[in-house]
Amino acid sequence: MNQHDIAQSSQTEWMGQEIFCYNTLDSTNVKAKELAEEGYPSGTLVIAESQTAGRGRRGRDWNSQEGTGIFMSFILKPELTSEPAEQNPPGLISASAEQNQSGLTIENASMVTLVCALAVSMGISQVTGAEAQIKWPNDIVMNGRKICGILTEMSVVSGKVGHVVVGIGINVSNLQFPEEIANTAGSLYTETGKFFQRAEIVGAILEKFETYYALFLKTQDLSLMQEEYNGLLANRNREVRVLDPREPFEGKALGITEKGELIVETPQGKQMVSGGEVSVRGIYGYV
Repeated sequence: MNQHDIAQSSQTEWMGQEIFCYNTLDSTNVKAKELAEEGYPSGTLVIAESQTAGRGRRGRDWNSQEGTGIFMSFILKPELTSEPAEQNPPGLISASAEQNQSGLTIENASMVTLVCALAVSMGISQVTGAEAQIKWPNDIVMNGRKICGILTEMSVVSGKVGHVVVGIGINVSNLQFPEEIANTAGSLYTETGKFFQRAEIVGAILEKFETYYALFLKTQDLSLMQEEYNGLLANRNREVRVLDPREPFEGKALGITEKGELIVETPQGKQMVSGGEVSVRGIYGYV
């Protein structure tokens, strides 16, 4: 998989206009951070055949077998412009004048993770023809097995967003997994019985993200994609256990709010969950 393969697989205005491909990296997120700090624009994509120090949420290792998966990260920066697209520096987000009033802020940056989860889910489904659900907030599952994780990291400079790096790891053609995750992990191949071109999947995700991110910028929340996200939510109408560090509780997940919080119905009433871990009955981690 190289720059040409990816570029030929996507039709985007700013996502993936700058692509860096490597055989091996310690972490695509680390490399993307370096490029962001060097001044590379929104949409810059870093992709590697393998990672030696890939990470998931809460610092967990991410299985990164060479040539079997997609290990990619991209940069988002808060800049917006109301100039016509052809006058923009490569990679900058084209937006209308009314969108120009507010870009990516610290308050709404966390919702980018959910925007990305929706884009990944839809991109995978488009290419494979199989449903890829979302386990709130950002795991992608097929048949109850995790096939993709997303890690979003933000840099704050002088109280404002400097950049956001979104890392995506997808198991594509993995045939087997380490013993510790063998019962919970899957790949596109194990869950569909088919092999897929990785560049085609990357291209579909870039296109979907560009579309959903534009909707997000219009409202600064998830209101324009809330129904679509809820329709793919593996947790919806299922019993969940919220591992709140103060006091874990159980209830039924109803969907997400416009701000991306998980709505959980409990005997004491509805509670909004904005962080932490959520386990779901019948899906890995909570049986």
